[in-house]
Amino acid sequence: MKRKAQKVSLIRPGNTWPFILVTSLFFLWGLANNMTDTLLAAFKRIMSMSDFQTSWIQLAFYGSYFLLALPAAILIKRFTYKTGVLVGLGFFIIGALLFYPASITMVYGHFLAALFILAGGLSILETAANPYIIAMGPEETGTRRLNWAQSFNPIGSISGVVLSKVFILSHLNLSDAGERAGMTAEELQVIQSEELTSVMGTYVGVACFLILIWLLVKYTKMPKASDEGSKVHLIPSLRRLAKNPNYCWSVIAQFFYMGAQIGVWSYTIRYVMQELNLSEDNAATYYLASLILFSVSRFIFTGLMKFFSPRNLLMLSAIGGGVCTLLVIYGSGYGGVIALVAISGFMSLMFPTIYGLGMRGLGQDTKIGGSGLIMAILGGAVLTALQGQVSDTTQSIKLSFYIPLLCFGVVAVYAVLQRKMQPNRQTVNPLAAESL
Repeated sequence: MKRKAQKVSLIRPGNTWPFILVTSLFFLWGLANNMTDTLLAAFKRIMSMSDFQTSWIQLAFYGSYFLLALPAAILIKRFTYKTGVLVGLGFFIIGALLFYPASITMVYGHFLAALFILAGGLSILETAANPYIIAMGPEETGTRRLNWAQSFNPIGSISGVVLSKVFILSHLNLSDAGERAGMTAEELQVIQSEELTSVMGTYVGVACFLILIWLLVKYTKMPKASDEGSKVHLIPSLRRLAKNPNYCWSVIAQFFYMGAQIGVWSYTIRYVMQELNLSEDNAATYYLASLILFSVSRFIFTGLMKFFSPRNLLMLSAIGGGVCTLLVIYGSGYGGVIALVAISGFMSLMFPTIYGLGMRGLGQDTKIGGSGLIMAILGGAVLTALQGQVSDTTQSIKLSFYIPLLCFGVVAVYAVLQRKMQPNRQTVNPLAAESL
């Protein structure tokens, strides 16, 4: 007589409250990420910049992600996930507060420096939180658990766009680059000072909220993920990871996915403004619609994982995203805008699924491996800058969307190859949670 298969739990007993608390962090970096996306449109008007010049915002932001991810992994390997969360929140707070002196100097580079520090904190948070979520239950349900936690990320994204729309974009002076060029230095400085004060006030307000979150985490008893020791064996870990084809391809896929996501979202407002002849504030409504669809789709895809494999859903999403991107390039008016919004629905599955598939079977290399997948976020900086350069060179925001199209193609290739590359053995999660 066959024994009835035991149901695999989503979260280990005793980890529910820590899971909720760590999941709230996904909301916070979603808030920051998408506030940053709207800054491209804001600074383009405030300082009369080209698309490539505004892309330096993403280069500073996601470049910091790349540089801080590995140190973050070493930090949490040496200490605890809780330490990583507290340090990450600390950098986040400092970076947001630095918007105040930047608004006084009114120097673009000072804003970029503040964003770099802020994003460094987010890099540490993501490096800690993603594998921490996977550690809070059986490995078999790790990808579904991460998708569930990541479902709150777009809720933060929506909140970030709402904040930007209400407190930043709606306060922009509607004078275009030509009109600003004809102003006196004093007139232009008054306008820019008011606009940059709106930017600063929003970020400083977020920093005040983050201080409360930092205190909550500090004084909450959190589970500690067990490991084989706190000593870091970096070089051996990197060698083992480099010989793991599934992991290497997941890093490549994540790099290109982030290029697609950040590129699409960074230039959504620009595309809508062009196609529908709207201001930044009104065009941001369509960006908000994209994020709402992204959020809803994340929950839908997470539910579908009970019936379909993550790999197959990833393939479907990559194909859907590619088709919509083609419609953005060759469509126009409301048709192109609707296709642009629809891309977000297909993107919603990709980051946590690529992350979860790439982390399978890493064992003692889990923390270092997780940092590599966070470092892949650099794709959001490199490929978004390339997309901005294409836009400036061709004088066509539409043609620049060939970059996201290429990115979805790479994700589709990974989805095809992943079945053959996935670990054959079912390993026990090495990050089993235990109480402090």
